[in-house]
Amino acid sequence: MRRDLCDGVGIARLLNATLVLPKFEVAAYWNESSGFGDVFDVDYFIQKMNGFIKVVKDLPTDISSKEPFRVDCSKRKGQFDYRETILPLLLEHHYISLTPAMSQRRDRYPQYAKATLCQACYSALRLTSSLEKKALELLDAIPKPFLSLHLRFEPDMVAYSRCEYPNLSPSSVAAIKAAGGDKKPWTGEIAKSWRKRGKCPLTPNETVLMLQSLRIPTSTNIYLAAGDGLMEMGGFTSVYTKLFTKSVLLNREDFTRMHGNTKAALDYYVSINSDAYVATYFGNMDKMVAAMRAYKGMYKTLFLSRKAFAELTSQGLEEEELKKALWEVHKSDFESGRGSALPDCFCEFKL
Repeated sequence: MRRDLCDGVGIARLLNATLVLPKFEVAAYWNESSGFGDVFDVDYFIQKMNGFIKVVKDLPTDISSKEPFRVDCSKRKGQFDYRETILPLLLEHHYISLTPAMSQRRDRYPQYAKATLCQACYSALRLTSSLEKKALELLDAIPKPFLSLHLRFEPDMVAYSRCEYPNLSPSSVAAIKAAGGDKKPWTGEIAKSWRKRGKCPLTPNETVLMLQSLRIPTSTNIYLAAGDGLMEMGGFTSVYTKLFTKSVLLNREDFTRMHGNTKAALDYYVSINSDAYVATYFGNMDKMVAAMRAYKGMYKTLFLSRKAFAELTSQGLEEEELKKALWEVHKSDFESGRGSALPDCFCEFKL
């Protein structure tokens, strides 16, 4: 959500538009809906964006009863896409709603739009005071030093990937089937090709093998940044026993009252402040965590290569031979630490 928000701010600046406080459409993932103000400090955001774009909490009364004209930005890339195709729609309808654009080319933005986007990403977003207090409590409760691991093997994630996994427990198979609905796993050559392209989430057991290939001690304190319902964790916890989760460390009553967005915000906060960060996927949260860690000069950030794992296992490599090969794939990133951020955000902009 943070990355989509930053993109939306940049687009609003490109169009010279007023930004209405964003709404999160998350029901499809977490079966709940929470607002911007449940996670972020609204007044602080508006104050920090002053001079970059105008932000309002609510729509003017003359258009507040109207539904926004919805615009699909999934294939938009650069500034001219927006100015030539989206701006006329904004001028016509006065109120538009944008879907996220996964293929954004921020490098094509003019400097003033980059500056606005960077301000939103790195300066204007602050957790609410109550949520930040919970985040600090959580961070303080984790033994130091620690590694934050973003593990993605929830039923909805596996169902969405359409990857097939042999030897899963009956309960995991049932959960994936329930989450997938009409979606069926790929089969045959399509399934093989999909896996070799690195499209399949790593299982907890595969993650253990990769962590061991990187010579990460089994005594390492690991904070598990993950959604609810992780499957097949038995093999992982039998090897890495010092595992900590927000559901255990936080007050149970507080935790059960939290929305999916607030839980994700806690994971983000802990992950940008951890001694090291390892991601088994390369989703929006991973990209934003890596960006913020790089921005803060914290470079112990690593993305495990699903593609390399698939290629090596398809060659029949196992156990120590596989671990050695995985080390060769990751060692340069592991030794130097790999983070990514919007490079222009490291500059001081003057508007």
